[in-house]
Amino acid sequence: MCGIAGIHAYLEVAPPVDRAELGRINDRMAARGPDGEGLWLADDGRTGFAHRRLAIIDLSDAGLQPMHSACGRYTITFNGEIYNYLELRRELADKGHVFRSGSDTEVLLHLFAEYGIEMVRRLRGMFAFGIWDATKRRLVLARDPLGIKPLYWADDGWTVRFASQAKALLAGGAVASDPDSAGIVGFHLFGSVPEPFTVWREIRALPAGATMVVDATGPHPAERFYDVAGALAERALRPGRGEPAAQLADAVRDSVRHHLVADVPVAVFLSAGLDSGALLGTMAGLGATATTAVTLAFAEFKGLPVDEAPLAAEVAGRYGARHVVRTVDRAEFESDLPAILDAMDLPTVDGINTWFVSKAAREAGVKVALSGLGADECFGGYPSFRDVPRSVHWLRPVSWIPGVGTLARRGLSAAIRAGLPLHPKAAGVLQYGGSWAGAYLLRRSVYMPWELEDLLSPDLLEEGLRRLAPLSHVASVLQGGRGLGDFDRVSALETSLYMRNQLLRDADWAGMAQSVEIRVPFVDPFFLAALPAGPALARLNAKDAVAAVPDPPLPETVRGRRKTGFVTPVGRWLREAAGPASSGMPDFSAASRGWALRVWQSGWTPPVAA
Repeated sequence: MCGIAGIHAYLEVAPPVDRAELGRINDRMAARGPDGEGLWLADDGRTGFAHRRLAIIDLSDAGLQPMHSACGRYTITFNGEIYNYLELRRELADKGHVFRSGSDTEVLLHLFAEYGIEMVRRLRGMFAFGIWDATKRRLVLARDPLGIKPLYWADDGWTVRFASQAKALLAGGAVASDPDSAGIVGFHLFGSVPEPFTVWREIRALPAGATMVVDATGPHPAERFYDVAGALAERALRPGRGEPAAQLADAVRDSVRHHLVADVPVAVFLSAGLDSGALLGTMAGLGATATTAVTLAFAEFKGLPVDEAPLAAEVAGRYGARHVVRTVDRAEFESDLPAILDAMDLPTVDGINTWFVSKAAREAGVKVALSGLGADECFGGYPSFRDVPRSVHWLRPVSWIPGVGTLARRGLSAAIRAGLPLHPKAAGVLQYGGSWAGAYLLRRSVYMPWELEDLLSPDLLEEGLRRLAPLSHVASVLQGGRGLGDFDRVSALETSLYMRNQLLRDADWAGMAQSVEIRVPFVDPFFLAALPAGPALARLNAKDAVAAVPDPPLPETVRGRRKTGFVTPVGRWLREAAGPASSGMPDFSAASRGWALRVWQSGWTPPVAA
């Protein structure tokens, strides 16, 4: 796990790579790689790569990057982990390839030499990389299928720049920070910035599951090699492979086994929920001993039902883990808030829990930890799996009546403003609730489009809505999933939107800010393909089946606990901290729909103590 960056001047008239700029980009990502750094410039000065290293596989200097092939043709800068690299290495060795290190990075170089850009389809893991082909004089960028690792790029018309962080590109000094209306509107709608947009017009995210080639003519359009809805549709067409619960258990064990590949100990983030407990139990069943389990607690929650620590301790003891409980209070949150906002690469309404559990892991000497992130998306753990299909099936007939939804929304909006005790989203139920995209937007959005009139300038809002086209953006997720059932439709939406743009991005910036690699065994296309089809998962009650995967299974105290989601007192802290206007802190009294929304907008920094 690392930070990567590169600059490629593809037009002959472009100035050569500025080594100082590349260094500034790399320095902005220092926390991503405290174990080493590297910088390389091609002989002609027109291509340069940089790298920050967090050493996980092959801890020796043989794993340093940027890395060159023995023949000198290929150079790579790589962020991530390839969990099937040993199988790929054996396959390549059988074809005559000779290796000089034990790193997965070198396997990527050889794999690219053997298969070209199509090699991405063979990779099991999380990755973002740039490869320079000195013979063809082209740059290849790639990002993993589900978007675990980020990759941002900018093109000024003659030079392409890329990095693991958008803020790093800005730190280089050559990329403008003009705001992007589509990204800003998207943030207000979803609580995170939907890719490929960022909040800066010149910076784009390479889409998940995509590659992009830059040659002498410039960057070509990104080409997708993986689509979530399409993959779920393919899975639905395959015949069943035995009893669904056994198939699910085999898939979980296989994914966890692959995610334990490392040359350093692998820990786990442990809550009182089923998913992380199942990971710990599965690790124990696979032979992992003395695993460190890190649990986050809050001083205000001690003794209350929302306190995760007691049940987490029971699970840790059941599977012989070393249990680390880290308690956070309001004073620490306020102290860390400036650093949190600085590390937050793009605005988000979440991520605080990941920041603090990663901080606790770092303090405990942990470099790699498994997380249960992604289980709800593939096992149907969200209310959206019930609410969205119900909305579509009930309201689709009404949605075809011309104008009725718009009229209802305008009338109800006026009534709600006048005091009618309904949630503001209720006004849009008839207009949006009869389509998959509209129903999902109602269920997941922070604000609905008509509410943004009170938050954003008219010009920015109009342009942002036009460029983002929210309903089309959501609907595009399902285009490759012809024939999907209700369960798989919602799974595709949650995986491609909420999980990718918020949960995974938060895990990256918050974990990397603490130099901790977060691995997500439930976010793996090989794992998704090995699961039973969506209807079988729905009938199985997959969350209960996951709890039964370890031997012994999770205790009944955990299995019978009502799902609450991970609760934090952040909103209360902010409301209490607002205090008098003279404090300089913005009013967070209405921040119930996301604390970071107003923090990010305000640009608040804590007042300096006298």
